[in-house]
Amino acid sequence: MTMSEPKATKPEEIDWSNLGFNYMNLPYRYRAYWRDGKWQDTGLTEDSNVTISEGSTCLHYGQEVFEGLKAYRCKDGSINLFRPDQNAKRMQKSCERLMMPQVPTDMFIAALKEVVRANEAYIPPYGSGGTLYLRPYLIGVGGNIGVHPAQEYIFSIFAMPVGNYFKGGLTPTSFVASEYDRAAHKGTGASKVGGNYAASLFPGQLAHNDGFSDCIYLDPIEHKKIEEVGSANFFGITKDGKFVTPKSPSILPSVTKYSLLYLAEHRFGMETEQGDIFIDQLDHFAEAGACGTAAVISPIGGFKYGDKYHVFYSETEVGPVTHKLYDELTGIQFGDVKAPEGWIEKI
Repeated sequence: MTMSEPKATKPEEIDWSNLGFNYMNLPYRYRAYWRDGKWQDTGLTEDSNVTISEGSTCLHYGQEVFEGLKAYRCKDGSINLFRPDQNAKRMQKSCERLMMPQVPTDMFIAALKEVVRANEAYIPPYGSGGTLYLRPYLIGVGGNIGVHPAQEYIFSIFAMPVGNYFKGGLTPTSFVASEYDRAAHKGTGASKVGGNYAASLFPGQLAHNDGFSDCIYLDPIEHKKIEEVGSANFFGITKDGKFVTPKSPSILPSVTKYSLLYLAEHRFGMETEQGDIFIDQLDHFAEAGACGTAAVISPIGGFKYGDKYHVFYSETEVGPVTHKLYDELTGIQFGDVKAPEGWIEKI
């Protein structure tokens, strides 16, 4: 029995104002193959299925990395990519960690542009709140069975229109501390690899079952310090106006987080810090949130850890600093606010 081709989605079938965060089969995706020490057979394809050997390292040993970024429709009809060079660099670091060939930055960005142009009809209209989500990935393939790097690889990028990752968008939701670990300090937590996310499925479901948006992972050594919020980074605004985000070798370096650190300091004159955030010192914070490409900024209303429940700014209203940062960041992404030099790649 062979897998059937997923039915393609047509633009006229999409309700732009009610997009979730779900897969859609768009007409085109980019594909490239690493063979004999070089990238070859590069270009667009309409085939949404990937055929690989049953012995592929991505299936048995998790040798795969991926990225996530978005294309934004601006008010004048143009299209923005937000800091794609940073995603390229992060993917290169992930590849280095998993002993995979790197995708050069110029090849990465050129491929993104090809996919966006080919699927332009699927970019949500300006003002709808939607974006075109782009998923680059790289997998080890071929007939392998020993625990060693693959000899061949496939790099691909597909796209889909999306809305908010967390239900409600810029609305405070509650999270719960997990007793499980997302990643070890000398593991692959700082790399964007599938194994980290596979490990998060079970604790995430436990959080959903208890009515929370997701779980918050604590440091894997003592379980005393905040590390990540589901698949997003954590940030807090102290009562004296400082922007603080955790620092740990098992945290994924979020492009959104580093952008917010820059904007907080250079646009709003805030003091910024990357350091320890202890769960018994949450009363130092006036506001808190999760940030990432998919989540953008999701305010954290309440946080349950053990038998305690801490409310930050409000469980129903967005804090003023969080709102200000959100408006500045999304304004830059959609072309309404002047971007720092080099942050926007026009298509």
